[in-house]
Amino acid sequence: MAGMTLAQLVGQVFMVGTTAGSAQSVSLRAVSELHVGNVFLSGRSHLGVAATAAVVGQFRSRVTAAATARQPLLVATDEEGGEVQVLSGPGFATMPTGVAQGKLSTGRIRTASVAWGASLSAAGVNMNLAPVVDLVASPAGAATNPPIGVFRREIGFAPGSIVSHANAFRAGMASSHVLTVLKHFPGLGHVTENTDTSRGVVDTTVTSGGADLGIYRAEIAAGAPCIMVSSAVYSKLDPSAPAIFSRKVVTDLLRGSLGFTGVIISDDLSAAAQIDGYSPGTRAIDAISAGDDIVLISSRPDLAAQMTAAVLAKAEVDPAFAATVKEAARRVVELKHKYIAFDYPDGGADPREANQNSAHPFL
Repeated sequence: MAGMTLAQLVGQVFMVGTTAGSAQSVSLRAVSELHVGNVFLSGRSHLGVAATAAVVGQFRSRVTAAATARQPLLVATDEEGGEVQVLSGPGFATMPTGVAQGKLSTGRIRTASVAWGASLSAAGVNMNLAPVVDLVASPAGAATNPPIGVFRREIGFAPGSIVSHANAFRAGMASSHVLTVLKHFPGLGHVTENTDTSRGVVDTTVTSGGADLGIYRAEIAAGAPCIMVSSAVYSKLDPSAPAIFSRKVVTDLLRGSLGFTGVIISDDLSAAAQIDGYSPGTRAIDAISAGDDIVLISSRPDLAAQMTAAVLAKAEVDPAFAATVKEAARRVVELKHKYIAFDYPDGGADPREANQNSAHPFL
């Protein structure tokens, strides 16, 4: 990170979306001109592995000393299975729903995840925003849980089974050099509205000592590298703000009480109805202030300019906030240098050659 400008450090804490089937010009400019260091493939693409790799290649070609200080990109997507599988077509298998995955043995899940991850890796994707570890109360209760249960995204109804299957899924992906992101902390399994499409979504169930957080404690102990935070409000944790903007939830609870030291990613801060009462700049500043390391702009890449500018402007005049930005950027860069490999388009050698051996952290 030595020599990185403040604007480049700010860029590392953003992830900009692009349609999965094409590299949007506004998203490409976000990398080359706004220094954004991470990309999210959104929507749905049925074009297959080769076409996806071509899309990713357009973004990777923008990684230069001037743009991202030659820091490689995290390239993420939602490849959970069932109705939430962004990438399909030649080279990609059809993934079963979370519910169906939860009925398989952990051995079969790990083996399948190796193959699913290999397809992602071949397509240039190195981060999967999965698995879903939200605790839905029961199969009967799933019908009243729009964000998770209705779409059969849950991988079980018992905490122990969720943890074992999530670990198997993560291990398989890791074997194929794909990072995984647990979601949606501290849990979306009890809400009766969807934060993507509704305002005022409040969870009244999750507590700091309950089973929902017990799942995350177990996953953190098992070495989970990344966690996504929900935008619901949790009345028993912090009724004053969505979790994504809550220092009590992100820093005091997730970092403090649970001891998580990895990378924290926000849920979408571009188009979710739950947070549309906040200006784009305020969303980014509040998320970073709460302790989020990466601000996800999944479906409105046009907001990247406004959001990065707001964060940069505040960091330039507020030393404490600037320190928070730099610490978040450090965690993101450390994650990249520990886990992902990258061939630089401008010809330089990968400084992480020491990691590219049998002791690679993924193995």
